[in-house]
Amino acid sequence: MNVIIVGAGQVGAYLASLLIKEGHRVKVVEIREKQLRNLHRDLPPETIISGNYTDPIVLENAGIHQADVVVAVTPTDEGNLVVATLAKYEFGVKRVIARANNPKNSWLFTPEMGVDVGLTEADLMAHVVAEEMSLGDMMTLLKLNHGNYALVQEKVHPDSFVIEKELKDLNLPQECVLVAVIRDGTLIIPHGETILLANDEVIAISHVSQSQALANMLDRVS
Repeated sequence: MNVIIVGAGQVGAYLASLLIKEGHRVKVVEIREKQLRNLHRDLPPETIISGNYTDPIVLENAGIHQADVVVAVTPTDEGNLVVATLAKYEFGVKRVIARANNPKNSWLFTPEMGVDVGLTEADLMAHVVAEEMSLGDMMTLLKLNHGNYALVQEKVHPDSFVIEKELKDLNLPQECVLVAVIRDGTLIIPHGETILLANDEVIAISHVSQSQALANMLDRVS
C-alpha cells in the first residue's frame, strides 16, 4: 500500500516506522528543520520529502497520484484540513485520515472537507476510558468496520449462568458470534454443541452496541 504521511512529529514519525516495518511504501512530508533531522536519523532517506505540506507540487513529488492513503498529522488543524482537501478533491486519494489537534475543531473534519476519518487524541482517550469502564473485564482486541464491530475476549466467570450450557441454547445478542474458546491453553472452534466451562476464554465478534450484553452473559449471575 502507498501511504503519504504529512507532518512528522512524534505521531507521524512513529506511524511511518511502523508502516515501513510492515512492508508498506511510505513517504513522509515535512518542512520543520528539527523534525527533518530526526527523520533522517530514524527513517530511510528515500522516504523523506522536504517541503511545504500545502504545496501541491510538494505533494506531487511525494507521489500523491499513486497514494492509497494520505494521513495528515501536521501541528495545525488548518494545515491538516488543507492537506485533506487537496488530497481528496485535487488528487482523488481514496482514503484520507486527518487529526484534529484541538477537539473543538473536530466538527470540521468531515467528508465535505475531504476527511474520511477524523481523529482527535482526546476523543480516542475518552472513548477508551469509557469503554474499559463499561465493559468490565472484557478486552477489545481489534476494531472492525470503522469501529462498528470489535473482536473481544473475556473469561467466563465461575458464577456465570452460561456454564455447562450448549451454545445453541444460549440467547446470544443478535449481532454477536463466538469464534473461539481457549481452554487450558487449547483453542477450540465452537459449534452448537460446545459447552462453556468456568474460566474459558471466549473470543467473539460483536457489534459495539451489543458488547455490554455479551459481557453481562459471561460475568457472574447478578
